[in-house]
Amino acid sequence: MHHPFFGFLPYRKAGSMITSTANKQVKHIIQLQKKARLRREENVFIAEGPRMVIETPKEMLEEIYVAESFEDTWDGPVDEIVSDAVMKAMSDTQTPQGVLAVVKRPSYDLEDILARRPAHLLLVEGIQDPGNLGTMFRTGEGAGVTGVIMHKTTVDLFHPKTVRSTMGSLYRVPFYVAEDWEKDLHRISEAGISLYAAHLQGKQMYDMFDYRSDCGFLIGNEGNGLTDATAAMADAYLRIPMEGSVESLNAAMAAGILMYEVNRQRRQK
Repeated sequence: MHHPFFGFLPYRKAGSMITSTANKQVKHIIQLQKKARLRREENVFIAEGPRMVIETPKEMLEEIYVAESFEDTWDGPVDEIVSDAVMKAMSDTQTPQGVLAVVKRPSYDLEDILARRPAHLLLVEGIQDPGNLGTMFRTGEGAGVTGVIMHKTTVDLFHPKTVRSTMGSLYRVPFYVAEDWEKDLHRISEAGISLYAAHLQGKQMYDMFDYRSDCGFLIGNEGNGLTDATAAMADAYLRIPMEGSVESLNAAMAAGILMYEVNRQRRQK
């Protein structure tokens, strides 16, 4: 599993193998998988699987654990070798992928994100499904978003399932968790970024707007949509056409349609 990325990292083979789940480091990893508060306090998260670990910028890697059965196929740095049973206990997945790493969390401030122009923002409020949030990051990277702003009621970006769903995009898409959502939305509007809300009261279809200048999309909770207060801050409401008996789309799917419309318009001469 050679990757050019590993040319920059010291290759350290562990001298002995961890075989007990009572090991202090192992217990700590298990807690980091489960507890958002602990991840926040220590400013780290867990990346699982060869692909995620390979995609992690080297300066963010803190520790790499490799399962005994995976050792021969892993052509990369190792801090600790663990037995397969210990890796299973540490892993958040049913079938562990043989390697996991403790990673420093990337961080951005709102000004970092607002400096990227033309702005193409995704603003999410109350998304609860980790897979949805991860998919939004991955799709956002593909569509060329310049940042994702999250209301603090949104699921933790560093939840193990969210991390997996981003497929590495969380390393490349700038993000910000708004402590004061209303104030930050005002700040975004003042910076000249038009805000659009996907909303049932939208009269105009999403592809009737011009997104070639700075814009952002407000996407709400899977079941309840945007709160009234957030929807009121949009410059315009839009809607996505629904045929048949469908009342709404999956939140990540709706976000993807909107983000790719921006991409389409900006690619056209």
